[in-house]
Amino acid sequence: MPKTIYLDNAATTAVRPEVLDAMMPFLTEWYGNPSSVHEFGALCNVACDKARAQVAKVIGADPKDVYFTSGGTESDNWALKSAVLAKKEKGKHIITTKIEHHAVMETCEFLERQGCEVTYLDVDADGLIDLGALKDAIRPDTIMISVMYANNEIGTVQPIREIGEIARSRGILFHTDAVQAFGHIPIDVDKDNIDLMSASGHKIHGPKGVGFLYMRKGVKLPPFMHGGHHERGRRAGTLNVPGIVGIGKAAEVAEREMPDNIKRVSGLRDMLIEGLLREVPYSKLNGHPTKRLPGNVNISFRYVEGESLLMLVDEKGVSASTGSACASGSLDPSHVLLAIGLPHEIAHGSLRFSLSEENTKEEMEYTVKVVKEVVERLRSMSPLYEDMLNGVA
Repeated sequence: MPKTIYLDNAATTAVRPEVLDAMMPFLTEWYGNPSSVHEFGALCNVACDKARAQVAKVIGADPKDVYFTSGGTESDNWALKSAVLAKKEKGKHIITTKIEHHAVMETCEFLERQGCEVTYLDVDADGLIDLGALKDAIRPDTIMISVMYANNEIGTVQPIREIGEIARSRGILFHTDAVQAFGHIPIDVDKDNIDLMSASGHKIHGPKGVGFLYMRKGVKLPPFMHGGHHERGRRAGTLNVPGIVGIGKAAEVAEREMPDNIKRVSGLRDMLIEGLLREVPYSKLNGHPTKRLPGNVNISFRYVEGESLLMLVDEKGVSASTGSACASGSLDPSHVLLAIGLPHEIAHGSLRFSLSEENTKEEMEYTVKVVKEVVERLRSMSPLYEDMLNGVA
């Protein structure tokens, strides 16, 4: 095909034209500080309040419970670190899972070094936690349960409502990293019993560098950043007005188009999964077959190495990502793929394709063709694959 096929939307997305249009006046004309009392500041303050309402509407929240941040990573850090400070009289025990995003995993590891205790729940082969195991892990000193809404690598959507019910019944804060879910699948913070929720703008065709933390009324966490009384005294720093306007507009569009996008993208996803599993032998879908994000496809291809597969596929015009951390300088495969029980050698041969509503059926067909050709090429050079064919392995 003549152009590059972008299938890495879980990493970031293109800014939509209407989002950019909404942002531009606040970069070039109305560039005031929303904390200022003059007209420039007042207009920017009104724009931020509008964006707060747009974001809140997507998750069924009160706009006053939305606090803008620099993105999902900051929001995760704020939720976990500040919860430890706020609840230190009760305890220092946190429950999370073995498949969380690094923003949660590394924050928990940091908190362990500060004296906290963290229970990392196992997941099953599809990436789902066991609710019975969650209940068993709760202790008198448990202050927070943090479970991601949907996994960024394998797309599995957790039973968030049930997890929230368990946390609420025990008087424990429930935080969810919803960076991959926000704007893509329905979320209702009240029905889902969510106390704290992290999300980001650039996963929904908004700008990078902006996100938010939903904090339920009555949940009083101390500020994570100090230096001013912005965001009602909860988060210091001059507001990123263009970014906030952008995430607001992106959220508005995402909510309006969500039903159609879910149907369209899920259809493309299933087409790609079916094609890859049919055309490429010794391949396996990772993540839950149905309880998964509309745009997530994660496949392991045996007898190939993921980074080589990724680079060769990219040369043929398909942009995806590897299920292995090799590209970041580590020899270890993804902690998520290991957590669902994949052996190292199979986890290393995984690719993630993440779709958007801008992709087409023709692109899915081309992707299947390209992956099949590249896998066949790599396997032709693999001693392990030759041994398997000869009945040695």
